[in-house]
Amino acid sequence: MPDIFSADSWLNRIITASNDFLWTYILVAVLIGCALYFTLKTRGVQFRMIGEMFRLLGDSTGKHDGEKHISSFQAFAVSVATRVGTGNLAGVATAITIGGPGAVFWMWIIALLGSASAFVESTLAQLFKKKHRHSFIGGPAYYILQGLKQPWLAALFAILISITFGLSYNSIQSNTICTALNVAFGFNPVVVGLVLVLISLVVIFGGIHRIAKVSSVIVPIMALGYLILALFVICRHLDLIPQVFTLIFKDAFGITQIAGGGIAATLMTGIKRGLFSNEAGEGSAPNVAATASTSHPVKQGLIQALGVFTDTLVVCSCTAFIILFSGVDAQAGPGGIALTQAALEAEVGRFGTIFVAAAILLFAYSSIIGNYYYGAANIHFLTKKKWVMTVYRLLSGGVMVLFGALASLDLVWSLGDLCMALLTACNLYAILRLSKYVFRLLNDYCAQKKAGKDPVFHRDAMPELKLECWE
Repeated sequence: MPDIFSADSWLNRIITASNDFLWTYILVAVLIGCALYFTLKTRGVQFRMIGEMFRLLGDSTGKHDGEKHISSFQAFAVSVATRVGTGNLAGVATAITIGGPGAVFWMWIIALLGSASAFVESTLAQLFKKKHRHSFIGGPAYYILQGLKQPWLAALFAILISITFGLSYNSIQSNTICTALNVAFGFNPVVVGLVLVLISLVVIFGGIHRIAKVSSVIVPIMALGYLILALFVICRHLDLIPQVFTLIFKDAFGITQIAGGGIAATLMTGIKRGLFSNEAGEGSAPNVAATASTSHPVKQGLIQALGVFTDTLVVCSCTAFIILFSGVDAQAGPGGIALTQAALEAEVGRFGTIFVAAAILLFAYSSIIGNYYYGAANIHFLTKKKWVMTVYRLLSGGVMVLFGALASLDLVWSLGDLCMALLTACNLYAILRLSKYVFRLLNDYCAQKKAGKDPVFHRDAMPELKLECWE
């Protein structure tokens, strides 16, 4: 492996230093502050309307004015495809390794509060969406341009998300797949990387409808299989559940820490890994939320908020319980996906290692193609030149997937965290400025529901915005 790809390379040291500064002094306060503000202003929409979230999953058929569009469920599946991936299996393991069991608690907190941010950003994406060939298109770049009237900031966001998801995050997905298959079967990472490049490009060149179709099949199957196995492990250790919860809560507030700074490390690690996993407020899910055909912007906002719960409170918790039940020493043992594999092997034998390898292949592969779409939607925002999109497809599904196969675990995660910090800061500024429209939409939605109607939004209700859709 070339020195530049290693964990102790000059590149990784520079990225890590920049990353630590951003997270420590800037992003955490803003991220939590915005989440609390949105929770209060919406009167806890993520809690009081959870029943409505489940009802809405089957609300849209994907048909609109005789044309085929992405349904609410398909939009939910694509966004969950990018949320449910390495963050759930490898990210949780990394969080426990670095921040201890208490990091899991802070992952829960950022999900509970951050789902309000997810609601706001996805509702805005629906409100400001635009018509596009066979589906709608939109996201933060579009609501920044139309809502804030700041083209430079919209362009900056489009560049940041294209780099973060289509390039940086895809290297993390590839790295995790290659590590898991190497641990389980001894496969050469370079060979696995080349195979991933081939199958990723096949789907990527097929467009959003192929991505939606693949994700809507893969996501439920892989999530169900993993949850069944996790439930089996949890049932074997029902007597240990109180002990594990006690460990998580004590560690979260530094009761079990000895070294100075332990609480800060636990909190920071939990928040970073939680945000990487559920993406609440990061500005990613709005790109696919905008593609859905629905009668009111709030509907897709609620569905995307549900995705945050699904990701962190369910799937991430399953991984955490498996690791903590197993008794594997997270600090002394392997990190990342290898720790999850070691924990499952301790519980169910060799099958556990193989199952995680197969699961992560599906989780991370669906994330690769979903990540590409987030970047592609924003490349389209920046330019309509076909050759630029072709180059981006090759970089996203080819070059960075292979880079992830070659690079070290520390390097790909450090690069991902740095990109995530810059992207999230940009999006939080925008949704904080535009959130007043979301509060109006939520009030309108609740008023129509109270009157016994199926909520419908018309652009005449907000003439000052000059919206393209919502005739």
